Amino acid sequence: MRNSFFNENSLDDLIEEIKFVYQSDDRPWVIGYSGGKDSTVVVQLVFTMLLELRPEERKKHVYIVSSDTLVENPLIHTYLAETSALIHQAAQQHGLPLTTHVVYPEPSNTFWANIIGRGFPTPRMNGTFRWCTDRLKIVPSSRFIENIVEKQKTEVVVLLGIRKAESIVRRRRIEGREIMGRLLNRHETIKDAWVYPPIVELTTDDVWDILLESNGGKTPWGSDNSRLVELYSDADSGECPFAGVVRSGEHSQTCGNSRFGCWVCPVVKEDKSLNGFIRVGYRELIPLAEFRKWLMSIRDIPEYREKKRRDGKVYTTADNELGFGPFTWEARQMILRELLRVQKRTDYELITLPELKAIDKIWDDELDLSRRVLVELYAEEMGTRLPWDHLKKPLFDEETRRRIVELSEHHDVPYDLVRNLLLATTKNKYYSNPRLLRISLEKALNQQWLHYEVVKELEDAYQPAEASQL
Repeated sequence: MRNSFFNENSLDDLIEEIKFVYQSDDRPWVIGYSGGKDSTVVVQLVFTMLLELRPEERKKHVYIVSSDTLVENPLIHTYLAETSALIHQAAQQHGLPLTTHVVYPEPSNTFWANIIGRGFPTPRMNGTFRWCTDRLKIVPSSRFIENIVEKQKTEVVVLLGIRKAESIVRRRRIEGREIMGRLLNRHETIKDAWVYPPIVELTTDDVWDILLESNGGKTPWGSDNSRLVELYSDADSGECPFAGVVRSGEHSQTCGNSRFGCWVCPVVKEDKSLNGFIRVGYRELIPLAEFRKWLMSIRDIPEYREKKRRDGKVYTTADNELGFGPFTWEARQMILRELLRVQKRTDYELITLPELKAIDKIWDDELDLSRRVLVELYAEEMGTRLPWDHLKKPLFDEETRRRIVELSEHHDVPYDLVRNLLLATTKNKYYSNPRLLRISLEKALNQQWLHYEVVKELEDAYQPAEASQL
């Protein structure tokens, strides 16, 4: 007999445990729902439990929350939206205190706002500069939970579909957080939140048994799990985190490998999910796979990367070469142009209007003296104008911008410095406190990249003299 939670327990026992925890206090529940098998089984168990309770016993609300990174695999995105709608409608029909919600990263902090707007390099496969998971998933879902805590003046219980059987590493992380003899554990990153992992002891076979054999594979919200099986069969995939519990800088769940995740995910060599869908006939996803491969290929091409970081600092590599900073503005424009072309080819919305508006503002604040680059690029590629296009007036006219470049070259002053000073002045000149403008100008003038050569010459001159005294 295979090792299973259900060797010694029954499904009824598990539902009774969930019922016991639900009725133990008045703290609302939040379930992280990604559409994968584990989060689906958690939602299914909780929904079933609520149906078994009398109306007067359903005394607290259950929030089913999904994180949309805005770069989800389009097929998974559609499935998750449809399923969430069914769950919500069924809960209303049955009079259950259960609602579904979707959380998003702020438009100014999405994948494309950081890549195209700020020039962030894509995260590496080895996990370095892994900025995406926290910004796109963890922060939005954590913010949702914190809002509940603040508005309702109560603690919350977060239900996660994590299981010990998923991997040795994950088992160790889960066991490291357990409090002996308790069903709930303190959330390690969200104040006033507790974590309840109802399926922590289930095996993968247990999960599929519940989804496919319980009630003939029918969900309590009126659909069946055949579509989920089809998705796994096509993509051999899993799910990504929801408000992941962090320990020693690591998330309790990770994207990548064979999991359902972002279609543009750069932290895996091969996106098995995306490629799996293509192999079984979803040919419309080919341009997405090609774009992902291209985006990863340009990451470390020198001509596409600044030689200074966003804060103006510089560093040298082991080869004594200047290290890379963000993507150049030219590279960012190139990435946006290619992304819009893929969007037009596939008819999928790959970048939203709020993201484009956020990127436009970032470029206005940091790069664009014309304040027209993004809107003109969009019009060229999409054949239509952005809604705010008519509001975009140049900061300086074309002739003035040309003269700024000429004068910078003539006086041997870096154009980037001149541009930064002009933008800082424009941003702060209307404030009554002149201190703000002075601070901005001093910050621009004191950035490390401006003085690197002088400092390096002094260091080189000093080191031999110091060595001769030894």
